[in-house]
Amino acid sequence: MSTKKNTQKSAKSAAATGKKSTGLTAEERAAMKEALRERKMEAEKADWEGAVLAKIAEMPEPDRVLAERIHAIVKANAPSLSPKTWYGMPAYANQDGKVICFFQSADKFKARYATFGFNDTANLDEGAMWPTSFALKKLTAAEESKIAALVKKAVS
Repeated sequence: MSTKKNTQKSAKSAAATGKKSTGLTAEERAAMKEALRERKMEAEKADWEGAVLAKIAEMPEPDRVLAERIHAIVKANAPSLSPKTWYGMPAYANQDGKVICFFQSADKFKARYATFGFNDTANLDEGAMWPTSFALKKLTAAEESKIAALVKKAVS
């Protein structure tokens, strides 16, 4: 079936149910709005640290507790990274403004667990395959140590 026919079929289905189809979920639309807000903040040279801390403060527990610890770990182990928001999530960017790592709350996308992830700009390459994100349910000293080591490696 061609793309045009798929689009027409989706539009007809949406019309039949009385719902407007945008192709994006409510969470995805919210993330896109956040990205537009972040572009405006970039242009205005906004207070990113304050924006990240505000986003963390908005999170329900246990995500807020995890995000606070991640923030502290990244700041302590990669002081060259700058906090910023990325699609409404706490993130940490290099001097070029490219996001190296980020935290995604479980609540934001109604997921079972929070995630701490790395983008392709992180120096984590190891052989032909390596993990780029990690599920987080809680942080013990062992997990905090692993995250600290990964963050250090990511910026090396």
